[in-house]
Amino acid sequence: MRDEYDFSKGKRGLFSRDLKDLHFPVYLDPKLEEYYQKIATKKNIDLNTIVNTILEKEMELHDTLS
Repeated sequence: MRDEYDFSKGKRGLFSRDLKDLHFPVYLDPKLEEYYQKIATKKNIDLNTIVNTILEKEMELHDTLS
């Protein structure tokens, strides 16, 4: 390892990204995943779309009851 490193030509933030673009994975219970995956397969759409649709409907229901 060197005693000193030259960062004079380095560019700040070159490999960083805004946190608003960062998406954390959500892990479903295996039973839930299996259930909704079957529905997604029958409808020929991906699991993410099914789960997002369900969560959007839940959000709408919550907003109407609030």
